[in-house]
This record gives sequence, C-alpha cells and structure tokens, in this order.
Amino acid sequence: MEIVGRGFLAGHLAALADHHPDTVVLAAGVSAAGDIGPEQYTRESVRLYETLRYCERHGKRLVFFSTASAGMYSVPDGSPGREDGPVYPATPYGRHKLSLEAVVKSSDVEYLILRLSHVVGFHQPPHQLLPSLVRQLSSGRLTVYRGARRDLVDVEDVVKIVHTLLVDGRTRDVVNVASGYAPGIEDVVDHMEHLLGTSAEKTYVQASGAQPVSIAKLCRLVPTVYGLGFGPDYYRAVLDKYVHAYVQQPV
Repeated sequence: MEIVGRGFLAGHLAALADHHPDTVVLAAGVSAAGDIGPEQYTRESVRLYETLRYCERHGKRLVFFSTASAGMYSVPDGSPGREDGPVYPATPYGRHKLSLEAVVKSSDVEYLILRLSHVVGFHQPPHQLLPSLVRQLSSGRLTVYRGARRDLVDVEDVVKIVHTLLVDGRTRDVVNVASGYAPGIEDVVDHMEHLLGTSAEKTYVQASGAQPVSIAKLCRLVPTVYGLGFGPDYYRAVLDKYVHAYVQQPV
C-alpha cells in the first residue's frame, strides 16, 4: 500500500504498508471542519487530482477519506444518513468533501470512498476534538455546544475496517465508517471529567444536533465490526483508552 500523507491517520495506516500493493490511500487533506481557509481546500483538491492521475497511470485503486460528520449528514429528521441516500451538507467542509467524492466517482480509477466519523487515537493534532476538550478541561474552562452529538470511533478499529474492505476487493463504493451511536457532547464531557478527576467551569452555546449515521452497510460488508463493541457504551471505552494521553500534549 502506498500512503499519501504524514499526519495522524496516515501514521496509523502505516501498519498496512506491507499489504495491498495495488492500492493508494490518500490520507492528506483538511482534518478539521472549523475555520478553514480556502487555500487548504484548494491544496487538498490538487492533491486528489494528482493522486487520481497517478492511480490511472499505474493501475492502482484509490482509497479516499470523506466525512460522516454533521457537515455531511445534517438533516435533523431522525433518519440515519446512508451512503445511497441524498445528503445535504450543512458546512463548507461537508460540501467540499462531497464535491471531491464526485470527482473520484467520475474518474476511471477503481476507488473506495470511506466516510469517517470522529476518529480518535494517539498522536492526534491538538485542534481535533479529543485533544481540544482535554486542553479546555485542564484549563478549568470549557465551551459546551449543547445539543451537539459526536460519533467517536477508535482509529485502530478504522485501520481494521480498511484492511478488511481491501482484502475483500471492495471497489467503486462508498461506506460509512462509524460506531453508529453518537452520544451528546454533554455525556462525552461528563465521562472525561470523571476520568480526569476534574470539573471545569462551563459556558453553554446552543448547537444543532447531528443526523445519525447508518452503519448497516458497514456491518454487512465487514461482519467483524460486531466484535468491536460498537453501541451506546463504545464511546466510553474509546475515552478510557485515550483521554489521559492528551493531558500533557503541547498545543
């Protein structure tokens, strides 16, 4: 496997570097949905175009990481966001990812598009969800977006899922990669405070909830996900595993 990128996700996918010689994984791009300058979106687009041309020349399959966040699935009607259903991205980040999906689908390259929820693991960039929350809790002050929900998934489980899909030869498809359960951010913060033995002063900001993410297709294609513990308590196990690693992380 050839891995394009040197960041958080690319580092964990390095465990598969000796597998899947017919595959290029594009793990270099916009990694946050906040205040992103247009130049960063442009940079990711150009990198994708270059990678598609490379895959076409060398007969490689491309793995492209999109998003299953609220930026992509934002219809608050309670129905889970599905890969084969209409999506109405609510943010520039979601619209950017959906447009890049269209570029991939229109190419002649064999591809696998994986829509990731909020991936958690060691060595995350400080601006991402878990390190940011830990930093705020450690400071004693925290902004809580009341009503927000976040589907957390362990990066090690993501790597296992990617490996299985590639072994099975899945191609020209889009798959949600998530736990299927998105706890309220208040529940996430409560468990983190319990783990850290702290209580921060909270400022509450009202936020809209996220559309749930369907993992029915993922479970059908990768039955081993039933052994990963996905469900209402999964996020607590993820937090138990990683929260303390970010207490001393530099900004």
